[in-house]
Amino acid sequence: MNLGEKRILVTGGAGFLGKAVVAQLVAAGADRDLLTVTRSRDCDLRTLEACQRAVEGQDIVVHLAAHVGGIGLNREKPGELFYDNLMMGAQLIHSALGAGVKKFVCVGTICAYPKFTPVPFKEADLWNGYPEETNAPYGVAKKALLVQLQAYRDQYGFNGIYLLPVNLYGPEDNFDPRSSHVIPALIHKVHKAQERGDRTIPVWGDGSPTREFLYSQDAARGIAIATAHYDDPDPVNLGTGLEISIRDLTELICELMGFDGELVWETDQPNGQPRRCLDTTLAKERFGFEAQVDFRTGLKNTIAWYREHAAALGY
Repeated sequence: MNLGEKRILVTGGAGFLGKAVVAQLVAAGADRDLLTVTRSRDCDLRTLEACQRAVEGQDIVVHLAAHVGGIGLNREKPGELFYDNLMMGAQLIHSALGAGVKKFVCVGTICAYPKFTPVPFKEADLWNGYPEETNAPYGVAKKALLVQLQAYRDQYGFNGIYLLPVNLYGPEDNFDPRSSHVIPALIHKVHKAQERGDRTIPVWGDGSPTREFLYSQDAARGIAIATAHYDDPDPVNLGTGLEISIRDLTELICELMGFDGELVWETDQPNGQPRRCLDTTLAKERFGFEAQVDFRTGLKNTIAWYREHAAALGY
């Protein structure tokens, strides 16, 4: 698909991932003047009317908008996370069908995978069990959108694709300790400990779970490539294929930030899913995507951005 003459809507396009996706779409040939982004404060996609207005006249919709956070937020607001994500996605897809949108790109979540999925996660295993309990409402809501897209393809010939990015990180991430994911949460925690002169840092869980992380610019590039070149119904993982334990991750962030104090593992707090690591073969085979940013480099960039903006963030 030639993106140059297409009107493209990017929901959540002003957010952490959205800004990078907009930039990558332009790099892939999209006309910036034909790109529209939605912001939650101006466009509440939980309402059908807002979804209908947003998709009117668009050729492509890239759906990034989500109500999302770390384990803490998932435990505190499971109902909100289920409802908000389901309603945004389901109504937007239905509105896009009614408006004659040519292609719908839905960005799902690694949380959709079953709790005990053989590692590396293959797309074929997506339905072989229930997601990890602490983020299941969010994961199930997002996975329902895959079912909707496949059903609409079968009944109406609607071209919808579904991408499964692994845990994202990078500059401009959400560093709010009330809702952030593990990397920004740890960076913020170490920074604050250094400011106070603390010699210990508490960390949730026992450090044994493993995670895979994808730099935001890599994820955005994968989404842009898929927007232009992928049209199949099968969900596709976006990741690096490399996993690291939470313990090793925490120690690496401490090393990069120059903290040499003690880590106190709070084993009464949840670990989350035991392991997360993706099989990324399909993305390479179907549309030639491979991650490029080295993890250590990506962390350095993220830490540098946070340190530069920490005071202004006000957390």
